[in-house]
Amino acid sequence: MSVIGHDQVRQFDTTLALFRLAATGMIAFGVFLSGFVISEPAPYELMMVIQIALWFTFGLTLSRTTALLMVMLLLFNMSGLLSMFVMKDMSEAPMYFAVSTFLALTAVFYAAIVENDHRRLKLIFKAWIAAAIITALLGILGYFNAFPGSHVFTRYNRAMGAFQDPNVFGPYLVAPLLYLLYRMLTAPLLKAPLLIAGILILALGIFLSFSRAAWGLLIFGGMGLVVVMLLKERTTAFRFKILAISIGAAAFLVLILAIALQFPQVSDLFMNRAKLVQDYDGARLGRFERHKIGFLMAMERPLGLGPMAFGKIFGEDEHNIWLKTLTTYGWLGAITYQIMIWSSLWFGFRYLLRERPWQPYLMIAWVMILGHAIIGNVIDTDHWRHFYLLLGMLWGCLALEHRHQRSLRQGVPRYASQA
Repeated sequence: MSVIGHDQVRQFDTTLALFRLAATGMIAFGVFLSGFVISEPAPYELMMVIQIALWFTFGLTLSRTTALLMVMLLLFNMSGLLSMFVMKDMSEAPMYFAVSTFLALTAVFYAAIVENDHRRLKLIFKAWIAAAIITALLGILGYFNAFPGSHVFTRYNRAMGAFQDPNVFGPYLVAPLLYLLYRMLTAPLLKAPLLIAGILILALGIFLSFSRAAWGLLIFGGMGLVVVMLLKERTTAFRFKILAISIGAAAFLVLILAIALQFPQVSDLFMNRAKLVQDYDGARLGRFERHKIGFLMAMERPLGLGPMAFGKIFGEDEHNIWLKTLTTYGWLGAITYQIMIWSSLWFGFRYLLRERPWQPYLMIAWVMILGHAIIGNVIDTDHWRHFYLLLGMLWGCLALEHRHQRSLRQGVPRYASQA
């Protein structure tokens, strides 16, 4: 009987180990698919729907912290549903809000799996880096028309990789680049060549997207990460190392940019896109004037206008996330979104410099969300999959910190203090 019992235990342990391995693989594969969204619904959606259902069916739970994120996201999307009552044509609205709700659930899912095991943060970033490098290479090869049919990875003579829009492709590459930069600043020098190669590929992909938002996000994110690391590190020698490598990396990227600008095809588009204010920004009924008119209009519409209604009125979408939340989700949705973003940044800032195993990932997620809040003034980030991934990771880290604090109060530290 005892032999049979031991065999059953071993079989159960083996089955459980295989299940955990498969579940971990699904997480990595799901994140990897986020870099390939040529059409919608994309494989990413299918994979995420399956694994969200499986994880919660088999016992993934929400803490009070992740539940708070879910409440804010659901309130945000329920507010949007109310805007349908003021729409004359609601044909596109159900699908829009279905996507919004799905993305909200992905943020909650990522927060829950991170809180369940902080080691998944490293897995997530490894999968994200792999996807980012592949899609960046596709965009680069497409831009230079390296093989027949490669033009499908470009739009308007701009690299877009396996995405539908260069303005989403470029920002998608920034977080993986920041992680590689972090690794380069902290890892042994022997690993530097591979890290530098990855950074150059992603940086070139961001540059060739000719997305001003992506350029700004990269500059802000890189500077923000270095500043946070300088605040985090206590020794003068390590601070000097971070500063020296950062300056060297910046100078090297400038050199690569100078070389790229020797190609007329690159330099002409760069000179055009590098203008701070384009004709379509400052012209009559241009982007900035539409922002002003849109905010005034939204002040008279408590329920909003409904999804994509603004674009039908003015011929162009809002290109401003703060205005987008007002027109699409109404006053309640806009207020909820503001609370969610600024509370994320506030709590993240409070825990930013605490030595934890998840601290590097919290730093990157926090800097990126702040960067997205800034570029949100000139671009709509509402349905960006990677933004919800960042939001979920940040709230997962907040939940880990809250759990850690509860453990300390009970006298049982749950995590080591060093990464």
